Parts: sequence; C-alpha cells; structure tokens
Amino acid sequence: MNEIVPEDIRLPPGMMFKHNGKELKGIDSETLMLERMRQLADANVLNKNFIGQGYYGTNTPSVIRRNVLENPKWYTPYTPYQAEIAQGRLESLLNFQTAIMGLTNMAIANASLLDEATSAAEAVQMSYNIHNGKREKYFLSESTFPQNIDVIKTKCHALNIELVIGDVATFDWSKASEYCGMLVQNPDNFGNLHDYTELGSVLRQNDIVFTICADILSLTLAKPPGDMNADIAVGSAQRMGIPLAFGGPHPGFFATTDKLKRKMPGRVIGISKDVHGNQAFRMAMQTREQHIRRDKATSNICTAQALLANMSAFYMQWHGRSGLRKIAKKTRFMA
Repeated sequence: MNEIVPEDIRLPPGMMFKHNGKELKGIDSETLMLERMRQLADANVLNKNFIGQGYYGTNTPSVIRRNVLENPKWYTPYTPYQAEIAQGRLESLLNFQTAIMGLTNMAIANASLLDEATSAAEAVQMSYNIHNGKREKYFLSESTFPQNIDVIKTKCHALNIELVIGDVATFDWSKASEYCGMLVQNPDNFGNLHDYTELGSVLRQNDIVFTICADILSLTLAKPPGDMNADIAVGSAQRMGIPLAFGGPHPGFFATTDKLKRKMPGRVIGISKDVHGNQAFRMAMQTREQHIRRDKATSNICTAQALLANMSAFYMQWHGRSGLRKIAKKTRFMA
C-alpha cells in the first residue's frame, strides 16, 4: 500500500476512527465501524413511491442477479468493441433488439441508449436531421414526463431547435410545415393511455416525424407505436427487472422504421458468417459511428447500457410472452 497510495491522501493513524475530528467512542475496528453504519442506516424511513414517472419497483430474478449483475464477465466490459471475444454479449444484445422490435412493432431497434430521457432527446435530434435542419420547430406534448422534457430542452438549446410545449389537441396545423417532429408520452405523466393512430396518420401526411415515448410493459397489452403510425418509438427498459438503483442508470430503447434506419443513433448488432461458415455476431451499420465518421457521426458508440440491456433481455426471456403479459395485467390491476 505504501508504494501505491500517495502519502498526502492517506489517513494518519490518529484519524482513522474519528468523524469530523471527534473520536467515535468504542470503535476500534472496521467490523464495529460497519455495525455503527448499519445502525445509522436503520434510522432511515423507507417510503413507497406511488408516482412512478418512468421509475417502477421491479423484481430482479435471482438467476439474473447472480449470473449477470454480480458476474464480472458481464459487468466489467463496457462496450463490445472486439466482437470476436464478445459473442455471448452480442447475442444477448441481439435478443434485446429483437424483443424491442416485437414489443414496439417497429422494423429495427438499436442495442440500447443511456436512458429514456436521452433516447427521447436523440429522437428529437434525429427528426431534425431527417429534415436536414430546414424545419427548426419541434412540438412536445406537455404531458411528457418532466425529466424527459428537461433533457429535450437542453438538447434543443444546443442545436438551436425551437421547442414548442403544449397540448397535442391544440396543435396549429396551419403551421405544420415548420415542424420537423412531434413527441408524445404513452401512457402519459397523468397515467392516461391514448390511441394516437389518427394523429400519426395526419402527421405522416404533413411529413412530421412522429415519436411515441412508450412504457415497455404496457406494450404487452396495449396497441404498440408501430400500429399507431409512429416513425420512432423510445422509452426505458427499467420495467424489465432492472432495480430502481436510486434513480439510475436504466437502459433506454430506441426503435424506428426501415426507411429511417440510417439516421438512427446508437449501435446495432447483426449476424454475419465467419470464414468457416459459422454464425457470428458483430456490430452492424457502423457507418454512423464516431470512430469512423468522427464529427459527422450520428451517434456516439459509447452511449449504451450493455449490461442493463442484457439484464432486461434475460428478464424478457426468463418470463416469456405469457409471463410478461401476466406481470402487466397484475400491475394494471394493482394500479
């Protein structure tokens, strides 16, 4: 330790069992210190949260907790740059993409983004990019979760996009040609579930990119964004067995139509064949990534949640289609 830890940041022996300069009476070992911390922690009041807003208590099955979350083979690799030694993780991320495509009924999904709020902000930027910056307004439903609104505001400020926040029902159709896109939350901040099929159809006629920020568990029972004429579906996969973890991190998902796939941020995992004809997983569609296109990239290769996306993928596999529907029905009944 003497060789590694610089002297100026070490606690001198006389300070080891003191707090704010005062001696902690009767504590002369790590064991007693941990016990005292446990006593202090027991004084906390644990309240149950009924608001939600994108954060929900879940059960992480012990098989996933032990074998994935607590397993260094899964939790230490940050991003699968080297496909040849990351086949297992790439296969699991492909399962994540497939599950998201199935639940949202969209043509293509990426291997996760940072969280729901950044996924929503990426959808705003993608809508802006699709119009090559020629349409500078973006419409955001006022019933979107507040944290999503905050991150979108920051993104729009940086890109000089004029953000209009209001009620979707009062959208000014006479100025539709000025808007590059619209985002709605479903179910929204007040728990209302809407059918946006008609709205999606009219937006498509006006060439406005339509994004639905969806609750992934609700999609096992409710109409998916793909059936509501959505161009982009985003959200959080936290519902799928990811602990609350004091508010994060939680994996975001991002799915879109086949037509818009080249503008989509994030990484996409695909299947190739190696020289021996064996199936091989690798990162596909990398032409958009920053390590190839640099400043012209549509995404940053690192903005993903590989570990948590894989945990949610395993959770969806563990429960299966009928198991997830059962959980969704129970959740709806309890609400």
